[in-house]
Amino acid sequence: MRQTVEAYGALAIYLAVVLAITLTISVLAGRIGRRRPDPVKIEPYESGYPTPPLMGRFPVKFYVVAMLFVIFDVETVAFYPWAVQVRELGAYGLAVMGLFLAILAIGDAYVWKKGGFEWK
Repeated sequence: MRQTVEAYGALAIYLAVVLAITLTISVLAGRIGRRRPDPVKIEPYESGYPTPPLMGRFPVKFYVVAMLFVIFDVETVAFYPWAVQVRELGAYGLAVMGLFLAILAIGDAYVWKKGGFEWK
């Protein structure tokens, strides 16, 4: 029990020092740093280039594509642990992954039918 307390005590000291350094640097940067607001500096930008003011709202299609991208990323990440353990999982693991792929294929077919993959 004593070893556990000592191990966590060292961790607590480390976290306290890291928090103190972080707060000190942040406060000093805010107090000492120069403040020269410039119209160009406060413009919204993306990837280092200023963006023009938006005329209206983003189309919903933008958000649909973003959500589809996230879903495909999650799909891809789900394959890595399965591929590492495929031999140990055997036929059951193969069946479960087949079911997973079937559900995803149904979802993909639905999105395709609704035109979610077409960019206009």
